[in-house]
Amino acid sequence: MIPLRDDNPTTLKPVTAVGLIVLCTLAFFWQLSLGVHVEAAIQSLGVVPAVLFGRQSLPAELAQVPATLTIVTSMFLHGGWMHLIGNMLYLWIFGNNVEDSMGHGRFLVFYLVCGTVAVLAQALPAPDSTIPMIGASGAISGVLGAYLLLYPHARVLVLIPFGFLSRLIYLPAMFVLGFWFLLQLLSTLMADPNQPGVAFGAHAGGFVAGMLLVPLFKRRGVRLFHPRQ
Repeated sequence: MIPLRDDNPTTLKPVTAVGLIVLCTLAFFWQLSLGVHVEAAIQSLGVVPAVLFGRQSLPAELAQVPATLTIVTSMFLHGGWMHLIGNMLYLWIFGNNVEDSMGHGRFLVFYLVCGTVAVLAQALPAPDSTIPMIGASGAISGVLGAYLLLYPHARVLVLIPFGFLSRLIYLPAMFVLGFWFLLQLLSTLMADPNQPGVAFGAHAGGFVAGMLLVPLFKRRGVRLFHPRQ
C-alpha cells in the first residue's frame, strides 16, 4: 500500500515541511559526493547507541560533533534512494496538514521532539549497540501519528500493487496509517535490535510520540478527530 496524495486542503504554505525535504535531499547528495568516505560520515553523524550512552567512544577522527547532537544530525541522513524517497513522500503527503494545524515553528519543534523520542525508543533496548542509526523515519512517524488523530477521516489515494492487477483507490487515513503502524509494531517485536536493518522501534516510538504530543502542539481551535467535509 503506497500513499500518493490526500484530499485534505491546507490554509498555510508548508514552508517547514518543504524546508525539511530540501535539507534531507541536499544532505543525501552530500553523502553521495563522499564516495568511499560516506561510511565514516554515517559513523560520525549517525546515532551510535553505545556512544550516545557513554559506553564507548568514537575514534578522534570520527568524533566530529557531540554524541547528543547526533540525534539531530542523524535525522537528515539516509541509507539510499528508496529510504530517502519513501520518507520524503510521507512527509510531503502528511506533513503539510500537520504543519497547518500547528504553525511553522511549532511544527519544527514537534518534528525534532518526535525524532528524539524515536531515537531513544530504538536505542534504549540495545544501549551497547555500535550500529549507527540514520534517517528521518522516526520524526516522520510522529507526523503520521499526529495526522491520524487530527484527520482520521481524510481520504488518501493509495496504490495497491498486485502486478497487472494494481489498483488506485481512496481509503480513510485511519485505515492507511493504522495499517502502517500495525506493520511497524509487528516488525519491532520480531526484529533483533542488535542487528543492522530498518529501525522499526524508532518508527513505532515516533508514531506514539506524535499521537501523545499533538494535543500540546496544535493551535487553539484546531480539533482532534476532524470530521470528513
